[in-house]
Amino acid sequence: MKTALLALVALTAIPAHAADYADRVTRILKTTPLIDGHNDWAEVLREREGEWRWTIDLRSGLGARPKPYNTDIARLRQGMVGGQFWSVWVDPSLPPLEQVKQTLEQIDLVKTIVARYPETFQLARTAADVRRIHKAGKIASLIGVEGGNQIADSLSVLRAYHDLGAGYLTLTHSRTIEWADSATDNPQHDGLTPYGEAVVHELNRLGMLVDLSHVSEATMRDALRVSKSPVIFSHSGARALDDHPRDVSDDVLKLVAANGGVVMVNYALAYVSDDYRRWSSDKHAEEARYNSPPFGGLYIGQPDRAAAALKAWLATHPAPRVTLSQVADHIEHIAKVAGVDHVGIGSDFDGVDNDLPEGLGDVSTYPALLAELLRRGWSDADVAKVAGGNVLRVMARAEAVAAAMSTELPATVSEPALDGTGTAHP
Repeated sequence: MKTALLALVALTAIPAHAADYADRVTRILKTTPLIDGHNDWAEVLREREGEWRWTIDLRSGLGARPKPYNTDIARLRQGMVGGQFWSVWVDPSLPPLEQVKQTLEQIDLVKTIVARYPETFQLARTAADVRRIHKAGKIASLIGVEGGNQIADSLSVLRAYHDLGAGYLTLTHSRTIEWADSATDNPQHDGLTPYGEAVVHELNRLGMLVDLSHVSEATMRDALRVSKSPVIFSHSGARALDDHPRDVSDDVLKLVAANGGVVMVNYALAYVSDDYRRWSSDKHAEEARYNSPPFGGLYIGQPDRAAAALKAWLATHPAPRVTLSQVADHIEHIAKVAGVDHVGIGSDFDGVDNDLPEGLGDVSTYPALLAELLRRGWSDADVAKVAGGNVLRVMARAEAVAAAMSTELPATVSEPALDGTGTAHP
């Protein structure tokens, strides 16, 4: 009887604690908006829906599509989202003017979504905007341009994006560009060129955030050296836990703390789990070994045999599990090294083909991640910082720096107009 009673107490205690954590998360998110640094919904709507992207019903049901979306309005509400940086991304291999055109179309799509659902969304530019919109029960919608290639080496284009509402620029995407090295391409500049430094300066002058996700470590260091404003990493993790160049080393985390910036933790499996990163690399190698036209492979030109061989390999080499708990590990590591004032959330929802950690499958799951931090002993105040307080502080500081630089004229330099010292000349 005593054993049965103890078992009953244990069973009833677990839900009670879970309910307590859920209640605490709800209280936190009533006063502090949960802000995700990176969601690719707009780009994926363009890619999958074509012209239907302008009219498709976004209220619910997108998670049940043949290729599910991570985002719709119903699940955003379940996730208690208070603010979202909607990413606008285009393929960096496109001609420069086509990149500009597609960037403008995606900014327009974000604005159209906001206009179609005014009861849910409202555009935001400032930290005060986000707080006001959240207090009104709506989702503050911000815009991030995900690639320096999208400005086509033109500060005039950058300023046009700012005027249209863009709140950050990611300095590179997957490719090294003319003025900055990417984390996932061969370096050419050892970081930023003088023109790249001028881009950072202009971002500071405009009050746009400098986003260092996707850039090489040398570019991170150069940008942190040059920027007058706190930087962000809109969707990155801790390299000490997963040795992927998209993640942030402890040395750079310390520089982020000194700069006042914030690293917003990504959910992409290869950036969360080192085991998964290694498995993914092995899988890609197997795919190339079986069929890699036009160069070769064991089953070159025989896609059915290649697919069967890969299926057999996967049966004996299953993907490692990646979980919500591991994402929480990244948050805790960054807080330990840089401080709790320098970490946030940048999911990369709808940008990773549903390759997401267990427990974090869509935008309804943010409360579960925050509850995990509470379960680990985090205070409500510190969880509020992670949820959105830290990035709001960064935004407010960037606004203050821009105000202090307001007497500067817009920069007009282009790459050929800079000498090796970063000085403009005729």
